[in-house]
Amino acid sequence: MSHTIAPLNPPYRLLMAPGPVNADPRVLQAMSKPTVGQFDPYMFKVMGEVQEMLRTIFKTENKQTMVVDGTSRSAIEAAFVSVLAPGDPVLVCCAGRFGLLLKEIAERCGADVHAIEKPWGEVFSIEEITQAIESVKPKLVATVHGDTSTTMRQPLEGLGEICHRNGALLYTDSTASLLGNDLRADEWGLDIVTTGMQKCFGGPSGMAPITVSDRAVAVMEQRKSIEAGVADSQEEISGSRIHSNYFDLPQIFDYWGPRHLNHHTEATHMLYAVHEASRLVVEEGIDAVIERHWLNGAAMAAAVQGMGLSLYGDQANRMNDVIGVKIPASADDVAVRGQLLGDFGVEIASSFGPLKGTIWRIGVMGANARKDAVLTAAAALGSVLERQGVAVSTEKGIEAALAVYGA
Repeated sequence: MSHTIAPLNPPYRLLMAPGPVNADPRVLQAMSKPTVGQFDPYMFKVMGEVQEMLRTIFKTENKQTMVVDGTSRSAIEAAFVSVLAPGDPVLVCCAGRFGLLLKEIAERCGADVHAIEKPWGEVFSIEEITQAIESVKPKLVATVHGDTSTTMRQPLEGLGEICHRNGALLYTDSTASLLGNDLRADEWGLDIVTTGMQKCFGGPSGMAPITVSDRAVAVMEQRKSIEAGVADSQEEISGSRIHSNYFDLPQIFDYWGPRHLNHHTEATHMLYAVHEASRLVVEEGIDAVIERHWLNGAAMAAAVQGMGLSLYGDQANRMNDVIGVKIPASADDVAVRGQLLGDFGVEIASSFGPLKGTIWRIGVMGANARKDAVLTAAAALGSVLERQGVAVSTEKGIEAALAVYGA
């Protein structure tokens, strides 16, 4: 090449959108540790510790608790393709972008997909889901615990028991909700839960924690097939195998389990990131992390209201870690977000579909769920709006946030 390419020098941003968020510096530091091979005893030690910590975080005893190599969507696809054979009935609860995503993934698996829908910004009652379960008789019920497109949190308590009574497994996508909101895999009867690292874990995107109940494992292993190149016998190779190699969870279980059968080359440094992010969470305490997200989310919501803006949606069902703000009619959405990024280095987001350009979404997640980040983002937003001539009071917003912290 005739010119020199400069080394990477990305700008520093305060990422207050619903993810990704700024990775904790200690997680980034862990990623710089020396590489080891995928069959090194130290690798197996790290994998075992990650499994143990993730069980604590998911509040589960599930043996099959680990990570799928890939972004949060990789674990969703792995869960669906490993459970659903073509033609299997599945019930999907859609009330936002990510419910629609679950529907699409199920359709791509060739499943017989039945969707119940609510307007974006609403949640389903357990009774509504129960009625649909009794009608559809699905193999799998798919829910989104916290949908960042709407900022709403779907109640799940009691749903697992109803699913099991009707012969169904219960899946929930907790990509943006885990650790920011209470989630109890075993107590609530959740058979499969997936999440991501780039939200409340405070890590980089690229690994997807997952936990799978014994009930769901038994369903997946009905189509278990080991690759011919690593199988110990012809009997381990099935003719009705799962329709993906990379996302074949029973094979991934064998890689993480005592056999350590080679499935893929582990993403070593991403595994280090998961280990350190999980270690920091466990060290702080799971419930303390949830409480921290609640407090800082409440302070951000108070700041928004205090400066004269309106919150979006039923606050009784809002996620602790994502705040929806109605965009004032006199504000230019794109210009506001552009000035926030250009002048203050603060990123917030709009939404998708029917909410695009209608609401701003402010994430208070991971290492950014802290007082100075909340106050900085609130002050920056107020300043930009005042400069655009929108009738808000930045000072009252900050006072309202400080009152939450003071209480």
